[in-house]
Amino acid sequence: MSFWVYILQCADNSYYTGHTDNLEMRMAKHQSGEIKGYTATRLPIKLLFSQDFPTRAEALACERQVKGWRRSKKEALIRGDWDEVSRLAHARK
Repeated sequence: MSFWVYILQCADNSYYTGHTDNLEMRMAKHQSGEIKGYTATRLPIKLLFSQDFPTRAEALACERQVKGWRRSKKEALIRGDWDEVSRLAHARK
């Protein structure tokens, strides 16, 4: 079984980061507003990034890490620009 970390772009251009064990079902639930909270009031949503992990613990750790990042660092991750992710990790410490 895989576990996923994902980043959504909401209708207000904000980002939402989460994790799940069923990415397709989670996206459908976010899009329908079935998941109450942040995304339900910012529909529609668009999946920008996802990465799979072998365990829920690893996915949750990654989610928590990414949630703490500035927007610019999340955007570098979404682009797959690992040099920029690294540069931003060392900036403004």
